[in-house]
Amino acid sequence: MLAHYGLRSTRIHPGRSHENGVVEQAHHRLKSALAQALVIRGSRDFESVAAYEAFVQEIVERLNRPSLGRLAEERPHLRALPSSRVPAYTVYRVKVRKWSTVRISNKTYSVPSRLRGHEVEVRQSANEVEVLYEGTVVERMPRLRGGREHRIDYRHVIWSLVHKPGAFARYRYREELFPTPVFREAYDALVRWRGERADADYVRTLHLAASTLECTVEQALGALLAERLSFDYATIRERAVPAKPEIPQLATPAVPDLRVFDELLAEGMR
Repeated sequence: MLAHYGLRSTRIHPGRSHENGVVEQAHHRLKSALAQALVIRGSRDFESVAAYEAFVQEIVERLNRPSLGRLAEERPHLRALPSSRVPAYTVYRVKVRKWSTVRISNKTYSVPSRLRGHEVEVRQSANEVEVLYEGTVVERMPRLRGGREHRIDYRHVIWSLVHKPGAFARYRYREELFPTPVFREAYDALVRWRGERADADYVRTLHLAASTLECTVEQALGALLAERLSFDYATIRERAVPAKPEIPQLATPAVPDLRVFDELLAEGMR
């Protein structure tokens, strides 16, 4: 931000934190004003992000209103703003780890497995994280907040995991590989019925969901669970992706007999 606006940073004197009081106090007062306005409003729920942003902007304008006069006096002495806006994101250049993940701001995100070992550019904005490879956006995901430390999309890791399903039992982010409660229930059922083969069957089921449609596989799993009968991957695949019907081959002459058309034309001319 300093480089964008052509500014120079300075440091306060040791032990004199009050020298930063102007900015820190303004930040504190804005947070307090927002908290009080939410109490008066009676609810922290908003219809949309845009509605919340409008609410915050109204509070900011109210706090800044007493300073508008002094700002008008200072404005003629200010330098012109840069021709472009300050970037709304922070850029990181990181190498994709062997687990198909990148580590950004103490949070872990999965990326497509084909990027393992490659350097990517990550743009982290207030609400979103973008991953670019050679200038092209390859993944866009919500930014993690609070105590959640990782976001793993099974579609990113399943292509390598399906070749070594035994790693599923020791996978660090295994709980992230249950996209819906139905998949978790299906895995528990496979453990009961298939024993040591459960991991392989479930990993292949995830691969099927990633290569076809997750909702179709989920519907098939829900139906199998409702029947309370033993099933394996072959049963799941048969339900989720039925075999295509065979189309019969019709025998046709290699060369049409044009005399039929001649006779038809001759009949029409009579």
